[in-house]
Amino acid sequence: MLRNKSYDFLFLIAVISSAATIVSSSREQLSSKQCEDLGFTGLALCSDCNTLSEYVKDKELISDCLKCCTEDSDDSISKITYSGAILEVCMRKLVFYPEIVGFIEEEKDKFPTVKVQYLFNSPPKLVMLDDEGQHKETIRIDNWKREHVLQFLREKVKPNSASS
Repeated sequence: MLRNKSYDFLFLIAVISSAATIVSSSREQLSSKQCEDLGFTGLALCSDCNTLSEYVKDKELISDCLKCCTEDSDDSISKITYSGAILEVCMRKLVFYPEIVGFIEEEKDKFPTVKVQYLFNSPPKLVMLDDEGQHKETIRIDNWKREHVLQFLREKVKPNSASS
């Protein structure tokens, strides 16, 4: 009986120290380019990293996730807006993305601050731009439907941006 309690105690200590490691590593932030290179694109919330840690036991992966996430708040993500965007896609791969083709051909003109850039071997993604036209965030849109692209751009891109 005493032996089981000591194992339980050791397990509890291990869980607490793992949680402390995850929390302490979340203070360091990486650039959006570094995060993209690690495979973290888009606007991940830190709560998503915590959920990931429940299923994946790779501490380094969780640490990287926490360095690339956005702190959760009541409306933290919906408040972020951008001055423009670049839709990057490989022209040869467009045949595999009919929703993206539909957006480019029929909807893109509704967004004067969104430019299309054909980049060899690039999966479809939105490169979100700040007021100076600098890259702020990259979001993969491979599996997005046209209406998701439209909704996202309506919510995230300022309609009357000075940059064009």
